[in-house]
Amino acid sequence: MGQPRTLSENDIPSLAERAKIVKDQGALAICQIVHGGLFGNRQYSGKTPLSPSAEVGNKELEKMGILNDDTRNQDLTNEDILRIIKDFAHATELSIKTGYDGIEIHAANNFLIQQFYSGYYNKRKDEWGGSLEKRMRFPLEVVDACCKIRDKYNKPEFIIGYRLSPEEPFEDGITMTETLALVRELLKKPLQFIHVSQSKFFQEARRGEGAGTPRLKLIHDELKGKMALIGVGGLLSNEDLNKALDSGYADFIAVGRALMLNKDLGTLLKEGKGDKINLEIDPEHPEQFNIPKVLWGQSIQEGSWLNFKIKKK
Repeated sequence: MGQPRTLSENDIPSLAERAKIVKDQGALAICQIVHGGLFGNRQYSGKTPLSPSAEVGNKELEKMGILNDDTRNQDLTNEDILRIIKDFAHATELSIKTGYDGIEIHAANNFLIQQFYSGYYNKRKDEWGGSLEKRMRFPLEVVDACCKIRDKYNKPEFIIGYRLSPEEPFEDGITMTETLALVRELLKKPLQFIHVSQSKFFQEARRGEGAGTPRLKLIHDELKGKMALIGVGGLLSNEDLNKALDSGYADFIAVGRALMLNKDLGTLLKEGKGDKINLEIDPEHPEQFNIPKVLWGQSIQEGSWLNFKIKKK
């Protein structure tokens, strides 16, 4: 799918090259490691997709219109679960070997780690599902496994962060109460940051603890400066970015779509030229944008998940 891999020794050359490119430009190279869970695809991996509760996963894929022989899930066995925890640890080891400055454990956007924590996706009756504590077990064991690799290599400076999606819209989905419970447990771990993934930076909690208060503020208040917080969500213009910075809700501000629309976003901000930031995509000139070919079609499609404002002729 055009994404980098952190699976085996065969990936070391490309991982090392990617880390060097980032570091040569004066930035820290952080490798995001993720398992898709129910969103896996045999077409790309050659293996049957696995998820905490396959019946739920397959119903979700069917609703999305993408259930087929390549995407149909099977339930994770206990052996599978333990192997995947080791796989996260191995990805951490490869990241250290190839010169990365750290990793981000991707536990957001409905991927595997979030699937385990979600009461909507996880209907297991064993030690990996049911109660809040049991659903939290997989995420915390992944964190512990990654941290142990850092200790093994005696790399205390190696950064480990955790990315999460704070709420789910489903009736049995993750609430702000559950997210704050997870944050309190993550605070007990030797992590350096939490990265909150959401569509709007100032989005308020829907339900549970702190309903009606911006999610980032709730998490920031919980962290009390003990761990860095990264906020993201629909920040495109100079005004958007300044408003987010001035809020004090996050220690770092992340952008995605703004960087795709502006190859030189960092330079524009550094030189005080925020008024020059481009806010729309021009379908006639793909060369102007920092968008890989695999995403270009979706970028210029009205109503796509990227939700770019399209420049009219």
